[in-house]
Amino acid sequence: MSVLTRDEAQTRAKLLDVHRYEIDLDLTHGDELFHSRTAIHFTVRGNQETTDTFVELKPAELRSVTLDGKPLDPDSLTLDENRLPLKDLTAGNHELRIDTTMRYSRTGEGMHRFTDPTDGETYVYTQLFMDDVQRVFPAFDQPDLKAVFELTVKAPEGWTVLANGITEQQDDGSWRAAPTPPISTYLVAAAAGPWHSVRTEHRGLPFGIHCRRSLAPHLDADADEILDTTRACFDRYHEKFEEPYPFDSYDQAFVPEFNAGAMENPGLVTFRDEFVYRSAVTDTERQTRAVVIAHEMAHMWFGDLVTLKWWDDIWLNESFAEYMGYQTLTEATRFTGTWVDFGVTRKGWG
Repeated sequence: MSVLTRDEAQTRAKLLDVHRYEIDLDLTHGDELFHSRTAIHFTVRGNQETTDTFVELKPAELRSVTLDGKPLDPDSLTLDENRLPLKDLTAGNHELRIDTTMRYSRTGEGMHRFTDPTDGETYVYTQLFMDDVQRVFPAFDQPDLKAVFELTVKAPEGWTVLANGITEQQDDGSWRAAPTPPISTYLVAAAAGPWHSVRTEHRGLPFGIHCRRSLAPHLDADADEILDTTRACFDRYHEKFEEPYPFDSYDQAFVPEFNAGAMENPGLVTFRDEFVYRSAVTDTERQTRAVVIAHEMAHMWFGDLVTLKWWDDIWLNESFAEYMGYQTLTEATRFTGTWVDFGVTRKGWG
């Protein structure tokens, strides 16, 4: 795989303004592959006559590419590892459409697919940090090329689709998510399956927590605690930051086989579903879960609304969310001993 360098990213950021992605995912083609169709609307800056750049993707099959309504020459559809060259681009507005088949992941990168051995139900969800968006749809994949994302998902009957924005089922059975504000490619998120959901509203926004159906009794048992923590932190962050929450909803999905602790996707935070406790646990474990909830919510402002330009600033993104999580939990909830836990379990990492 060609790894994008910082110099390449800086060059491309000077060349392009990326405005909007229209992404259409079809999850009804079996348990190995899904279809992904994307339109990218972008502008090439500059006064030079033509210029070259590239878009990144990692498909199982690249079926077609059109640029400004014209199919690209078949000879130019050869990927250079994960890069599709775009040659002789003129200054001005362009529309790139790419039709691909993608492969589900079983290791947490891209679109992860899981079948619950308890009841046979299947769930899929995205994990796109740092560069795994390319396993789901093509993108100018760097954090400073933010864009609006419009997502449509065709899913099997009986599934619910969650995304960064409020989703609604259409007359044809597909699900459409509200367009996002401008966000980075690695923060786009979707989760689909027969979720068990607990929904409420806070400060005029829909809030929800979600898990696989086989864990429903365990989520229900802790729903009040999880939502109370969420609401308390949400209110305290508004007091701290003074900037209103920038997205249209707040969903938290506890997903299976997650290869991280949690991910701050705007409007759809994903957590490893080990945080849905199946048996009696200590209050320290409950506090740990609450700290992660507070940490990921801090990212809604610091990380999602305001985002690093390049990955060498990830330390600040994470360190600030860590600090905010512990501080805010202490200020806003019953968990007032969080700094002791921080000193024991987290400070050593620094």
